[in-house]
Amino acid sequence: MRILITNDDGVNSPVLPALARFARRFGEVTVIAPKVEQSGMSHAIDFIHPIEIKKVMIAPDVEAYSMDSTPADCVRFGVLGLKQHFDLVLSGINRGYNLGSDIVYSGTVAAIFEAARLGVKGIALSAEPAHFEAAADNLPLVFEYIEKHGLLECGSWYNVNIPSKIEDIKITKQGGIFFTDRFVNTEGDIFVQEGEQAQTVAHDPSLDIDAVISGYVSITPLIASRTDENLFEKLIKM
Repeated sequence: MRILITNDDGVNSPVLPALARFARRFGEVTVIAPKVEQSGMSHAIDFIHPIEIKKVMIAPDVEAYSMDSTPADCVRFGVLGLKQHFDLVLSGINRGYNLGSDIVYSGTVAAIFEAARLGVKGIALSAEPAHFEAAADNLPLVFEYIEKHGLLECGSWYNVNIPSKIEDIKITKQGGIFFTDRFVNTEGDIFVQEGEQAQTVAHDPSLDIDAVISGYVSITPLIASRTDENLFEKLIKM
């Protein structure tokens, strides 16, 4: 198996080497990660500016690059720039959950949507911010579940969130809004965006947000198409 690893926390993320070493047990690993943090960049690519791409050292027996662009561009460079075939893209481990409708902003999740666009399977990995480095210790548990249940044979793209204290693993669906946001005027004409967790009590563990709050690893199957298939079928019959 050939695996491409990226993230949106940047090439200096402290968990990137651990993820690369873990992935080596499954096959050949290439790391292409952003030069600087790209959180919240979603599926952006840069086709306007020249892009700096440098070889770096991440872990033994791992080809690695620092790329001065977004996670989606990192995946694009692996497939289109290096002209390599990959069987799987692993994106993460992100410092902070990617849950509910907020995944639309996530560079971590966007990387596997770019993988989908290029015909490669993908898994996005995220964890509680305060304990995201420790999440690497739970990768064997998560991937044992994925292998045991044949998830990559059933589907192609998954969003995985790992809490600090794990009760079990649940297959979930995307929930609603995880963060509430606001613009704060700091001085003069300067504003910053701030947010806080919107949901604190678990009500429906079939949703990714509630499952993670309850201590479950959340594994959500995703699709890349934005077509409303039900409405499409209705409209073409009109």
